[in-house]
This record gives sequence, structure tokens and C-alpha cells, in this order.
Amino acid sequence: MDYFEHGFTANIIEILDKHFPGIAMDIFNLSPLLRYINFKTRAANRDSKARKSFGNLYALYVLIEDYINHGFHKSGKYDQYQGAQFTNLLNRQRELPFGAKLQNHALNHRLNQEYRKRFPDSELPIIREIETNRYWIKESLLIVRMNKKLFNIAESILEIIDAYADTMINELREIMNYCKKIIAIKNQPQEELAEFVIGLLKPDIDSRIFEIVSYAILKNHYAEKKMYWGWDIEQLNEEHLKLYKTGRTNANDGGIDFVMKPLGVFFQVTETIDPDKYFLDIDKVQKYPITFVVKSDLPAKEIRKRIKLQAKNRYSINSIVNRYMAAVEEIINIPTLTLILNKLLQEGKGDLIVKEIITQSKYEFNLD
Repeated sequence: MDYFEHGFTANIIEILDKHFPGIAMDIFNLSPLLRYINFKTRAANRDSKARKSFGNLYALYVLIEDYINHGFHKSGKYDQYQGAQFTNLLNRQRELPFGAKLQNHALNHRLNQEYRKRFPDSELPIIREIETNRYWIKESLLIVRMNKKLFNIAESILEIIDAYADTMINELREIMNYCKKIIAIKNQPQEELAEFVIGLLKPDIDSRIFEIVSYAILKNHYAEKKMYWGWDIEQLNEEHLKLYKTGRTNANDGGIDFVMKPLGVFFQVTETIDPDKYFLDIDKVQKYPITFVVKSDLPAKEIRKRIKLQAKNRYSINSIVNRYMAAVEEIINIPTLTLILNKLLQEGKGDLIVKEIITQSKYEFNLD
């Protein structure tokens, strides 16, 4: 069964229970379409760095909405329908929250492609007739058969996607409030500034905010350090360490969030202690050592211990586990970041940290 639980899963079950009292979990487990939607809404978990993508969800939404608007969820005559027009579907997508810039990809192929990968034995959700450019939702995916009864989940799906969009809107409001606060705090006394930045280093803070604050702290921390290098011992170069952020927090960057020059240290920011996530990042860079910045209060030794224990349970072969663990170069947790931050604040570098947070926030959240 292709199912995993995340922060928004409870919302899905709650909505299903409202429509199908007492059998919500049965409906969920019997429907590959609901489990796909569960997968696509995992970004609602504030700890998740999953992409906040609406394209495939809204392709489902507009087709199911068209299905309901014509009363087919009650009449059962969908096989006689001439299909929805592409222009109407695309325009409707762009009216939905976060949908203004959506293109035709999800309706034409992207949804079906991704759905097939996750549910290869299921029917595809979108039917498309290229000659007429008409579209249908696969009605059988909207019908759940249980105990010789049929349950139509079309209305439930629209409510689930609406709830997901509402969650993302609320998250955006929180982020905008955060951005207003950091812009306002930059001219405040050092004590207030310190209290504010330390407040951003919490396990329950949004992952993107945590990554930005971590970068601002570590960038100023390493800027104090310098190294000497060269091809000739008589002619060494003196260079301060420089930390670079590789892109947006959810960018497809091969698992590298920061890189440090000239040492060539890779950093990955994460909120999990799942070894699969760590090892996936390590594999992306061919087992090049990575320093992990972990959104956790657990001691670094305990995090490393848990990763290794889970890895042993999963992979069993010591040589494989040891090879991966050797690539976990360093673990920087919240207490370590807090210690570094306090030291920088004592040195009067709070303004530099806040300035960097503002710069990165403007880039990340398109504040300009």
C-alpha cells in the first residue's frame, strides 16, 4: 500500500469521516486517488521542505469540479458527457489560490505520469482526447466499492484540496508576519535583536526560516576564520572562509544547501533523523562528506547514534553502514547554533546576522 502519514493526513481523514462516518480509513485505504492526494499534500507539514506544488492537485480539482457541476456524481451519466474544454479548465485553475501562473503541463501529461509511477496498477486519472482537446476525470477512481456498496468521493476530494490551499495560505501569512518582524527589528537594541533571532532557532519553526537563520549564523561564524593554503610552502595564500547559499530552500540542487570556500565543505539542512534522507543526499554527491545542520535539540552524538542504529536495522551490512556514516562529516544542531549565535552577538555582530536574514528572506519569499 502506497501510504505514509504526515501532518495533513489527519485533515484528510477528518474530512472523509464527515462524509463517510465510521468508515473514513476504509475509504482512504481503498482509494489510490486519495492516497495520491495524501502524498501531494505532505508539504502542509510546516517541518516539510517538500515543494508547495498545486499543479497536479488543481488538475484533479477542476476536472472533479466540472464533474460535480454537471451533477454526474448523482446522475451517473458521465459516460455520455462530451468532456470539459481545455480553456475553461486552465482558466479555472488560474482562479484558484496559488494557481495564477499554472500552465497546461499537469492537465496534459504531468499528473498522469507521476500518478503512474506511484500507482502502476491503477487506472490513470485524466482522460484526454487530443483531436477535440476535451478532458474527463476517470470516474472509476471517484467510486470506492466496499461491502457491495458504492461511495462517491468527488465532493470529499474538493474539500480536501480546498483545506490544503487554506493551510498554505495560513502558512504564507505566518511567513509574511515573520518577514515584517525581522525588517522592523533591525534597528532595535542588541538585546531585543538577540532575543528575536534566538526565538527563530526552535524545532517547530518553519523549515525555510530555519535554513535562512542557520545560514546567516554560520556565514558570520566562518567569516571570522581564515586559512593558509598554496602550491608552495614559501608562498601561502591567506583567505577567510566564505559560506555560500546555493539557492532557494526547496531547490532541486542535488542535496547541497550551503557550500564553503576554499575548504569545499558541503552543508545540508534537514529536520529529520531518517537515515534514508541522509544517505540519499550523500549518494547525490557520490558519498562526498556532508555537514548536516539538523533542526533538533538532540545532542549531536545522539543524532549520529540514532542514524547509525536505524541504518543498521535497515541495511544490516556493516561495511555499507560505515561507508555512509563516514560521509556524515559533522552534525550541527540547534544548541550548537545557539552557542555560535550568542558568541557572535557578544561580539556585536547581531546587525550583520539580521541583515543577512533580511536579504535571504527577500530572495526566498519574493518580498521585492
